[in-house]
Amino acid sequence: MNDTIREIPEEQRPYEKCFRLGPGALSDSELLAVILRTGTYGMSSLALSNSVLKHMEKGAFPGLIGIIHSSVQDLMEIHGIGRVKAIQLKCIGELSIRIATSAAKEALDFRDPFTIANYYMERLRHEEQEQMIVMMLDTKNHLIGEQMITRGTVNMTVITPREIFVEALQHRAVSVILVHNHPSGDPTPSTHDIQVTDRVQQAGDMLGIHLLDHIVIGNHRYFSFLEERMLKRTS
Repeated sequence: MNDTIREIPEEQRPYEKCFRLGPGALSDSELLAVILRTGTYGMSSLALSNSVLKHMEKGAFPGLIGIIHSSVQDLMEIHGIGRVKAIQLKCIGELSIRIATSAAKEALDFRDPFTIANYYMERLRHEEQEQMIVMMLDTKNHLIGEQMITRGTVNMTVITPREIFVEALQHRAVSVILVHNHPSGDPTPSTHDIQVTDRVQQAGDMLGIHLLDHIVIGNHRYFSFLEERMLKRTS
């Protein structure tokens, strides 16, 4: 595996294999080898890619997903990965998130919690701290703005209704949807989540800015207060 790419049979080289069979035929290490382009002294790009994936096995997020959870400094600890290659890897991780988000945007329906959760899933499920996003809608349920209003700890976001409705009033929103993540991967709302949701709904009703839903993002799972009938459906 430490052979140079030129020493690998032509039909097994990542570039040639991709050209003949398409990118779906490539293994994770072969895809990384195409992205990294070059290896390092005594190590081909394919061997270097395997080294990256082996390094990820030591962490909490093995495989390709580990790249998203690694900092540039973390990646530079891998032999053969300097600053340029570390940045390349981080950028491909970010690109994958944006591609997934862009695809989900096409199906976005603010009356359907599943489509909202799907839209934010790749953006939020990898975060290691809780984040709260407020989506602001007009009278026709068109999105007129979104704002991250807080970054919390690993298990709690600290917000007040005032922070939410300052943003909503500035955008002249008539309704809002809250979205936040649980880094544990379990979207079951905490007691704190339930209390915050109740306070926000009550404050919104007084201001005439209705809370349509509060969606908690887990790892490929979500919890919708609306779907679970923990919010009153507004007209």
